Amino acid sequence: MAIKYEKLIPRFLEYAKQNTRSDENSTTIPSTERQTEFLKKLAEELMEIGLSDVKIRKVDSYLTAELPSNLDYDVPVLGLLSHVDTADFNSEDIKPKIVENYDGKSVIKLDEAGKYTLDPAVFASLKNYAGQTLITTSGDTLLGSDDKSGVSEIITAMEYLINHPEIKHGKIKIGFGPDEEIGTGATHFDVKDFGADFAYTVDGGPLGQLEYETFSAAGLKVHITGKDVHPSGAKGIMVNSMLIANEFQSMLPADEVPEKTEGREGFFLLTDETGTIDHTDMAYIIRDFERDGLEARKNKITEIVKALNDKYGADTVKIDMKDQYYNMYEIMKDHMEVVKIAEEAMKNLNIESDEAPVRGGTDGSTISFMGLPTPNLFAGGENMHGRFEYVSEEAMEKAVDVVLEIIKLNSQKK
Repeated sequence: MAIKYEKLIPRFLEYAKQNTRSDENSTTIPSTERQTEFLKKLAEELMEIGLSDVKIRKVDSYLTAELPSNLDYDVPVLGLLSHVDTADFNSEDIKPKIVENYDGKSVIKLDEAGKYTLDPAVFASLKNYAGQTLITTSGDTLLGSDDKSGVSEIITAMEYLINHPEIKHGKIKIGFGPDEEIGTGATHFDVKDFGADFAYTVDGGPLGQLEYETFSAAGLKVHITGKDVHPSGAKGIMVNSMLIANEFQSMLPADEVPEKTEGREGFFLLTDETGTIDHTDMAYIIRDFERDGLEARKNKITEIVKALNDKYGADTVKIDMKDQYYNMYEIMKDHMEVVKIAEEAMKNLNIESDEAPVRGGTDGSTISFMGLPTPNLFAGGENMHGRFEYVSEEAMEKAVDVVLEIIKLNSQKK
């Protein structure tokens, strides 16, 4: 029977209401001051519940803390990580809604007018939550379960251990970082200073997710320069950058987009476009599970740029393309003992693990390549990054259960 954690949901609701959205166009670390303010509040809370060595590192803005071992023998140091920023969607004036004892079949009205709904006919995952308590958005913002759920679950687990000193555990390091959603948060993370032997990000989705294979990823920005003249004399002179942007998109494989792919299939995703006749900017994310596949997709972009510049003139199309992270399985395949601990923890709790490759990435991807094996555990969220996001109270409780069970397994004398 799952333990009831009284402060878990109130803690999550308090966190969710605070805007911690990151900004990919910022040059500061973190990318937004609101993340720093939230991290400062978390630091105060961590000290209040009794964690030690609480600090916010200037170099990476990670908030780290330690729960010292209460064993009289050594075990590996376990790290637990989550991120505090939320995705690129409205995060102002978040009003979480609670749906108690959901029946698994009813349509949930998010806003009073019913313009936005959670309908099991559209979101089949709702059928998995019959009899549970759901926390949803009010339809005009995201919820922030990604990853305020993970933050709440880790702190709740630490508080539980502090309040129950009879539970034996090794040294535990926790870290909360910024800017995961824009792919820069973990780039300055100091593995040596963190001091863990292995770690988990608590940043996954539904109950049972255990992720140690992710996309390899690149980010792409396209800048197209046109020529704007009065339409009365435009023949042979005007160059409409927006039409070139359409041409750029049409030269990409039409079926290699998220809405037409699944499993291990990669994609190109146009995430943003702004333009005039004179100039158009486009932003893409590029994803593939294989490193060679990612390179092939990047080469495709380069070929398209050359073809358009040959057609319209040199430097008509310019790009900024950068790798973001790589498939963590390249590292995790040599550290599967970390995965086995999580598998055993879930098995002990009668939770079926879902180890399908994740069609996304986490800070664990970057951190694993820094030398700290860091697979990803479920945090409970569904439909993340938008107005249809929701999370189950029971799934969050079970996430805390799994964290505590992993800690218990790691404490066993070898």
